[in-house]
Amino acid sequence: MIKELNPFTFDTPGSMHLEWGGAARLGELLGEWFEQRNLLIVTDKFLHENGLLDAAKASLAANGFTVAVFDDVVADPPESVLMACVEQGKAAGANIVLGLGGGSSMDIAKLAAIMLVSEQPLADMYGIGNVKGSRTPLVQVPTTAGTGSEVTNITILTTGETTKMGVVAQQLYADRVLLDAELTIGLPAAATAATGIDAMVHAIEAYTSAHRKNPLSDVLAREALRLLCGNLVTACQDGANRTAREAMLLGSNLAGQAFSNSPVAAVHALAYPLGGHYHLPHGLTNALMLGPVLRFNMAAAAPLYAELADVVLGPDEADVQTRSARFVDHMQKLMNQSGVPQRLRDVNISEDSLPTLARDAMLQSRLLMNNPVEVTEADALALYREAY
Repeated sequence: MIKELNPFTFDTPGSMHLEWGGAARLGELLGEWFEQRNLLIVTDKFLHENGLLDAAKASLAANGFTVAVFDDVVADPPESVLMACVEQGKAAGANIVLGLGGGSSMDIAKLAAIMLVSEQPLADMYGIGNVKGSRTPLVQVPTTAGTGSEVTNITILTTGETTKMGVVAQQLYADRVLLDAELTIGLPAAATAATGIDAMVHAIEAYTSAHRKNPLSDVLAREALRLLCGNLVTACQDGANRTAREAMLLGSNLAGQAFSNSPVAAVHALAYPLGGHYHLPHGLTNALMLGPVLRFNMAAAAPLYAELADVVLGPDEADVQTRSARFVDHMQKLMNQSGVPQRLRDVNISEDSLPTLARDAMLQSRLLMNNPVEVTEADALALYREAY
């Protein structure tokens, strides 16, 4: 039966280009796309020092670009990293910004592109829709298949010892995105697993979000999950497999577009305190909480989980509850096969800290409101205990 559509808006970057080995043609591509030639690359020291930028830098130089590289990005970057990036970019006269790396590098690139031309204080940008003015041209090139940051309009910064804040604004969407899965060759199995599961969480939570769920995000979430579930284990076990690497990168990208328009929920809300207190990778914290939250949400999300089961396992004649349970079991099986740690205790999280984590999770009201089932502090504590 055809239903009337609720009003919705779908936003995404201006253009995306997928090409195996495309980074080695970066100068040619950017030369076609932009007039600006003073480029600031935002990345991390590991990628820079291990030569992952070499081919791109050679291509850029051959095509008339002057390149400055800011490589001091760290995981969960603090505000000081952003300010240092902006200072270097201004000193270099940068008029175009390229984020190359994982989610942290791309997040810093987003705000740097704004602050290179804006006098607005960073403190005034936090929240939703508070950024004023424009930015320099922005290009994103992911080197992991997980965060989807290249297609989202949010940057998360560490603002205290255990606290983070986000900037959400239309200006954070990139002008161009290059997907070159060759850059993900060599990503260790553990990082491949954690980032891949992160992308799977994005797809699942976008598909079940209580707010802004829409037909376009649904299509992207389903296809993302099909690609990710079908290639995660292969990418972990055979990291040089081009087919698996490209499928994971595209799946991550599609999931990023989905959750940017249909926001994530309780898995992320419970994952953030784990990262804040224990400095664990974001993808890993999502993996640790996915199973418990999926089981908790089945009370309301079973019909949607059943639809996702049809995508990743194939349709069958079983009832909704059975198919939903099969989907949850399959997600747990994939996580087990990927090799990620299974329990909070496996990553040295103290049982005594669980009540504190539950209290901190309640501060993630922006995310919890999207969950298909209400989560109380008692629920959060029970979920942490289940994950422990």
